[in-house]
Order: sequence, then structure tokens, then C-alpha cells
Amino acid sequence: MDTVTNVPEYKVGELSGAIRGVLREAFGQIRVRGEITECKRYPSGHIYLSLKDADAKLEAVVWKMAVRGLGLAPENGLEVIATGRIDTYADRSKYQMVIEKLEFAGEGALLAAIEKLRLKLLGEGLFAPERKRAFPLIPVRIGVITSEQGAVLQDIRTTIARRFPRPILLWPVPVQGQGAAQKIADAITAMGALPSHLRPDVLIVARGGGSLEDLMAFNDEAVVRAAAASPIPLISAVGHETDTTLIDFASDRRAPTPTAAAEMAVPARVDLLADLAQRQGRLHQSMRAILERAHGSLARAERGLPAMPELLGALRQRLEDRALRLRQALPGVVAQRRTALLRLHLPHPREGLAARRAALVLLRTRLDSAWAASQARRRAQAEMPRFSAVPVLGLLRERRGALAGLSARLESVSYRAVLERGFALVQGPGGKALGRAAQVKPGAALTLVFADGEVAARADKPKPASAQPSLL
Repeated sequence: MDTVTNVPEYKVGELSGAIRGVLREAFGQIRVRGEITECKRYPSGHIYLSLKDADAKLEAVVWKMAVRGLGLAPENGLEVIATGRIDTYADRSKYQMVIEKLEFAGEGALLAAIEKLRLKLLGEGLFAPERKRAFPLIPVRIGVITSEQGAVLQDIRTTIARRFPRPILLWPVPVQGQGAAQKIADAITAMGALPSHLRPDVLIVARGGGSLEDLMAFNDEAVVRAAAASPIPLISAVGHETDTTLIDFASDRRAPTPTAAAEMAVPARVDLLADLAQRQGRLHQSMRAILERAHGSLARAERGLPAMPELLGALRQRLEDRALRLRQALPGVVAQRRTALLRLHLPHPREGLAARRAALVLLRTRLDSAWAASQARRRAQAEMPRFSAVPVLGLLRERRGALAGLSARLESVSYRAVLERGFALVQGPGGKALGRAAQVKPGAALTLVFADGEVAARADKPKPASAQPSLL
């Protein structure tokens, strides 16, 4: 058997490591274009997928730490450009691509992904017209979410200062590039979570024009959902007039430019002053017309009323006539009253005095008789023999002892003694004592009187008389 010379010898693990080193050196950083298929997200957070085209298929993995910075969410059917490196999986003797970033492959793929997301959010009702909210006429504060550099912010500031100066609360964010979408969504959410004394009344999300790739942050699902959930009325001003992003559908209003967004947010002070002057003129005209109509009505009423001197003259004449008739009638009334008085038969005062004197004499006689009888009884009592005090005291002690016994027996069966033995007195409304269950109505207010106090209670439905208590 011939021995092969000058051929390196490896262990399996060593050979896998050598192959990995060669692949990493040759394919350390590559970009691969293909369609995503077999995409699966595992509970560990890793994503496994394959990239395919008409000729081959390449297995790939996205480690958990790289998922957040991918740039887009991988889905089956998307044509993408994956950036990463080639690595090996020694347990199965295969190689795979470790993906670090994903991009849409071409504008057609971008538009397809945007349309797919639009239909999904449309089905959820995020773009429904009834979700759109009205804007305040004169907002107290304007919130702006855009880049701190650039002409967009300056255009908004200049327009608001020119039309109706209002304080502007800026939340600076990147408007394109990796991580921009999440920062925009977080800014919208944070603006809505501000305290009421700091929260703006209108929110503008804006950026200048750019390519479809430049505007992709405003087509992100997180940004669209944040705009739809914002408690602040939101104006989207992204790109030029011909540019349309998904945030435009979720916002309450869409502005073709950032300047137009500022014009929507605040009214023109000049227009308000002109409208106010016009309303003031119309109000003056209306008030003048009302006063003229009231003056005409008053004049017509005045013509229909009688002249005041004539009215007073007629009333004065009637008063004088009544006074004359009263003076003429008064002597006749007095004469009638005198005649009626004379017809009455009244006793003379002397007769009344004589009757009162006779009554006094009768009372004096009766009083003297009663006094004489009283004196006779006192004399009779004084002449009666005196009794010995000793037998009387013994009798009193005997009666007092009997009385004490009866009092003790009475106390043992008294009201308070019965309560002391554990009984209670049930009283209904008004303090009436209740002795039977039939007297108690369900729900009636009761008072339970115990030896040491009273307790308020409410009656339940009475139990039948046959019911027997049971021990628990």
C-alpha cells in the first residue's frame, strides 16, 4: 500500500476551523442580493432564513443582537440586499451567511413592501376618515419633530412668526438612515406623553424632499402606528408635493410642504383681524337695525295711547265725584247707627252692681260656715286620747320589712333584671315594643335594647314558627 506524502493531515474539528478561517478571510464582508424564503423567528430571538435566486439558495442567520439594527423586518417574498459575512456551522458541515443589515433591492421592491404594509394598516382601520381630528383655531404651543439642521425647521419658524407667533417645542430627530424610524416613533409618543402644561396643541412631523429610500423612515410601521395613536392632532409634511408616505394616511392632515404645514397649524393674524373687523361692522349694523325697529314700535305704541293730561283729568274728575258722594252719605250712615243703638235694650249699670253685691254676700256666708266647721273638727281632734308610739313603731317596722321583701321580688322580675340575664327588647319604629315575629315587616328598622345599651338592626324575612334553632 502506497503512502501519500506531502499531504496535510487534519482532525475534523481542525479542518472545520481551517475552512472557517479561509471563508472569513475570503468573504469577510459581502453583499448578497436575493429573495427571502424559509424565514423563521425563534424564541431565542435569532432569525433563520434563506436567500434564493433562479440558480441557488443560501442559508443565513440573523443573530439576536443584530435584529434591532437590520433596517427592515425580514419577510418571505421580499427581494433584499443582505450585508454580512460567510461563516461555517461545524455540527452539520455547512456554511451560512451571518446577516448584519438588510435593504430593499430596488425601488420596485420598496414600493411593493410599502403597498403591502398600507393594505395591512388600512384593514386595521388606522386610515379611517372618522379618526381624523379637528385642530384648534389658535393653538397655544406648536410641536415640531424634524432634523435640527436644515431648511425645514427654519421655514416652519419663519411661517409661524409671520402668520401668528406661537411658541415652538422642537424634538430633534434624524429623518433618514439606520434607526431614524424608531427615533421618530419614540418622539411622537413622547410628545403625547408630556404634561398638559407642556404638551403642544398641534404636532408637525416634517422633512424635506428626497428619494424613495430617503423617505423610508416615514413608511415604517412603528412611525405610522405612533402617528395614528398620537393624542395630539398631527400634520405630516414629508417630502415634496408629489411624495406620499404612509404617515400621510395616518396623520390628521397632510401638508405638501413644511411651509404649508405651518400655515395649517396657525391662522393668519391679518385675516383674523380683517374677519373681526367685518364681524364688528355686521354687529353694528344689526344693532342699529334692531334699535330702529324698536324705536318704530315704540312710536306706533305711543300713537295708540291716550294723551296723559286727558287721562289724568278724567281720573281726577272721577275722584272728586267719589269724595262728594262720600261726604253726602256719611251723616246718613251715622244716623242709621245711632237709631240701631237706641233700639237695643241694655241694663242700667246700677242693676249690674246690685247683682254683683248679692253674689258677694252669698259667698261670705258660705265662707263663714266652712270656717266654723273647720274649727269644730280641730277642737274634736284635740280632745281625742293620745296613742302610744311603741306599738306604732313596731307595726311600721313590720310593714317596712314586708315592703322590702316585695320590692326585692319585684326587682328580680323587673325590666332591667331580665335584660341582665341575656334577654333583649325588640323595638320597632317610634319605640314600640314588638313581641311577635309577625309584627316585624321585612326590611324594617329595629332597635335591640340590651342591659348595657342599644343596637340598630334591620329585619330580614321572618322564619316560620316551626323553625327550630340549631347549634353551629
